[in-house]
Amino acid sequence: MSTAPRRDDSDRDRDRDAEGRARNQRPRDGLGRPLPHGAEGVARQPEGVVRTPGQSLAEAQELLDAGRPFHAHEVFEDAWKSGPGAERALWQGLAQLAVGLTHAARGNPTGGARLLRRGTAAITAWTAESGLDRPYGIRVPELKAWAEALAGRLEREAAPVEAAAEAPRLRASTPG
Repeated sequence: MSTAPRRDDSDRDRDRDAEGRARNQRPRDGLGRPLPHGAEGVARQPEGVVRTPGQSLAEAQELLDAGRPFHAHEVFEDAWKSGPGAERALWQGLAQLAVGLTHAARGNPTGGARLLRRGTAAITAWTAESGLDRPYGIRVPELKAWAEALAGRLEREAAPVEAAAEAPRLRASTPG
């Protein structure tokens, strides 16, 4: 039996939120990758924000259009955590699509394709169960076609994509 001393991390400085949970406060780039402390990153999305579905979709669309799908994923994550339980799979699927685009832009085509397909499956299952094919004006059929096409291209070409150029349209129009 090994008697090697255990490392005591209790005095390590860690970024923590108000509840004491560890949070990485390092700055991040536009694709959500951590940068060194002190580097200039992009503004992060605040966590735990309760938005209406329309606000979530509008904010996520702005982030997608700006080439920041990781940050759009955080908006969708807030929606699934704060919204009705019956809609959880819809918002999780949208978050997976955003993370799939993030991985594709970071140069991980395998992970990107996998998450795009997982997100497509989630929104497909949710729409079938709910009987709604355009909840909150979300262009679900077009979004599924976009994700399937991008996943197929990632599997064939295995090359990074430009996130802003590949951003999907979530709704037919975004109300002001």
